[in-house]
Amino acid sequence: MRSSVGDTGTGPEKRGMNLTLRVWRQQGPTVKGKMVTYKVTDISPDMSFLEMLDVLNEQLIMQGDDPVAFDHDCREGICGMCGVVINGEAHGPQQTTTCQLHMRSFKDGDSIDIEPWRASAFPIIKDLAVDRRALDRIIQAGGYISVPTGTAPEAHATPVPKKDADNAFDAATCIGCGACVAACPNASSMLFTAAKVTHLGLLPQGQPERNDRVVNMVAQQDREGFGGCTNIGECSAACPKGISMETISRLNHDLLGALRAGARPKS
Repeated sequence: MRSSVGDTGTGPEKRGMNLTLRVWRQQGPTVKGKMVTYKVTDISPDMSFLEMLDVLNEQLIMQGDDPVAFDHDCREGICGMCGVVINGEAHGPQQTTTCQLHMRSFKDGDSIDIEPWRASAFPIIKDLAVDRRALDRIIQAGGYISVPTGTAPEAHATPVPKKDADNAFDAATCIGCGACVAACPNASSMLFTAAKVTHLGLLPQGQPERNDRVVNMVAQQDREGFGGCTNIGECSAACPKGISMETISRLNHDLLGALRAGARPKS
């Protein structure tokens, strides 16, 4: 009979991972940056990638060094704030947000390169943090609907075909993280813009501004300095919400229709 004394039944203790991190460090937008190598030890495979960066920053602070700046907020894959390029892939090896990527996706002894989003429209603020307000300005250019005053209408007053409702919802899941831009060789934001145009354009509430919306948002996208879309598809492959490139086809369809109807972007 096996003795139960000292036996917790948990088996051998899990061994943490030892990793080599090569992290992009840049003190500001006008300062030249470089990759700096750090070692972290005893990293649990159950940690998220951002928790691993927290461990690194605690280590740096204890050593009197400047912690690595990176964007984060909800850490639940909802807000779209987090985002870094990990070993050359936006958000890393899994199709998810950086905050939802877990260290079990890596192996003990791995070397990991960590860089910010790379796009002229996303200037670096510091280290891994970039300025993504260009996406906000694209939305401000047309990502809204007319809202009449008065009481809220009955929920079923305006029927919406289920297919349109489903496609609109799929497009609306975009969290604006910018992974599509970081993954695209042209640094295009077309998937982001298309998602915002599509989810409003498919619904009855979005029809009054439909033509103006698409021409103004595309014009603002061009003014921000994003690259052109060449349908490579890296954007959709990196999107943590799996938004389809079909949204880009819908945007192009709406844009051509709006231009034929005489819509012109605001100057």
